[in-house]
Amino acid sequence: MIPLEALIDWSRAQFALTACYHWLFVPLTLGLGLLMSLMETLYVWKKDEFWKRAAKFWMKLFGINFAIGVATGLILEFEFGTNWSNYSWFVGDIFGAPLAIEGIVAFFMEATFIAVMFFGWKKVSRGFHLASTWLTTLGATISAWWILVANAWMQYPVGMAFNPDTVRNEMVSFSEVAFSPFAVTKFCHTVACGWMTGAFFVIGVSCWYLLRKREEQLATRSLKLDTVVGLVACVLVMATGDRSGVEVAKVQPMKLAAAEGLEDGGTMAPFSIVPGVEVPGVLSLLATHDPDGYVPGINDLLDGYTTPDGEQVLSADEKMARGKQALADFQAFRAIAKTDTAARVAAKQALDENIQYFGYGHIKDKQELVPPVWLVFWAFRAMVGLGSLLMLLALVLLYFIWKKKPLSNKKWLLHAGLWSIPCVYIAGQAGWVVAEVGRQPWMIQDMLPVSAGISALQPSSVMITFALFLLIFTVLLACEVKIMCKAIKKGTNDKLKMEN
Repeated sequence: MIPLEALIDWSRAQFALTACYHWLFVPLTLGLGLLMSLMETLYVWKKDEFWKRAAKFWMKLFGINFAIGVATGLILEFEFGTNWSNYSWFVGDIFGAPLAIEGIVAFFMEATFIAVMFFGWKKVSRGFHLASTWLTTLGATISAWWILVANAWMQYPVGMAFNPDTVRNEMVSFSEVAFSPFAVTKFCHTVACGWMTGAFFVIGVSCWYLLRKREEQLATRSLKLDTVVGLVACVLVMATGDRSGVEVAKVQPMKLAAAEGLEDGGTMAPFSIVPGVEVPGVLSLLATHDPDGYVPGINDLLDGYTTPDGEQVLSADEKMARGKQALADFQAFRAIAKTDTAARVAAKQALDENIQYFGYGHIKDKQELVPPVWLVFWAFRAMVGLGSLLMLLALVLLYFIWKKKPLSNKKWLLHAGLWSIPCVYIAGQAGWVVAEVGRQPWMIQDMLPVSAGISALQPSSVMITFALFLLIFTVLLACEVKIMCKAIKKGTNDKLKMEN
């Protein structure tokens, strides 16, 4: 007999490992793509050779990062079939569609135009080359769209119906899946995070050049553009994050309660800055846009509660009982002969009454419904805290640039800019911890727990591949960092004097 808990833990660990490494490359691809496209646009528009040299330099770093990001992304998609085959069978008709579109349309779009972007400077016109650069960036962004549609559907499953004959969920509305509010918000928030990562990466490298008194023209002029992009990205991240909080409060209230460490909810729910330091009413405002809004806590969600409008929300025990009834009704339906039409219709009606609680039938203890509160709580604060500091840094940099004050003698600010690179990565990783760990134990919210989506593998097999992936990804990351550092140290070999 396969030890299920060990299998689940190692499979989750392997997927988390791959996802975390992959997310080191994706946001930089999105951010550098936008910045190099803007720089080349300035070159074509102003006919300023500097912007061509700048675009080619950052494009080189984009290419290094892009190549390794593709490798980790492909492995991530394959893991759905190897480690999570029950999940793939249960919802493959829905989940596979956006991933297939991403591979056929977006990936091929990137692959087509990236060659022109890198090797076509002297072979095509400036306008065509600029279009290729933007289309490469657009391809990466469209790729992110379809992947995030798939992820958002796991967080908020819509546009599907359960077919008890095939034991699969089948898509009934592609538009609901592709354009659900959750998907749109997640896409905007994630892409803005990518722009933010790219901007602060360039800010950090530019600050390093100024500290070393090298490439001062590249650093100074890049900072003028990157600081504006970084600040705009920070504002967009905050705005979309606010919208995401409202949507999470509606469809994933346990995630919100865990992120706040809120045991008992109510109106005027406080926002906890750190344990013991609370601001009354702020959580209600963030979750409902009303300081008097009701926010349920962990205990409320487990024990059941009544909203201020009089709506009765079932307890975890009641949902689990209905889930077990749904499983029983499903087994009864499957036992009826296909020729007995009337009995099958009656059994299907009985199943439909509790189908929304189907996933709860696999839950053995209601405490399983509570994610690791301490991890989600601190990850949320790391995300918000570091994001706020980065926004403050962008404002300070923009102030000195606007006042035309030299940055070369403000080493404290340049060091802060350099440290913004690890900070923006930590903030991004923390955001994904909140999003993914916060919805545990669900693989698909309220529909399929992780324990029911697993493949029948030996834990030792997953342990071995985990170790291999850890080694391979670490080597790939070390190689990328080494190559990028070498390219940054080499610079543009630009000997022109810095322009004022």
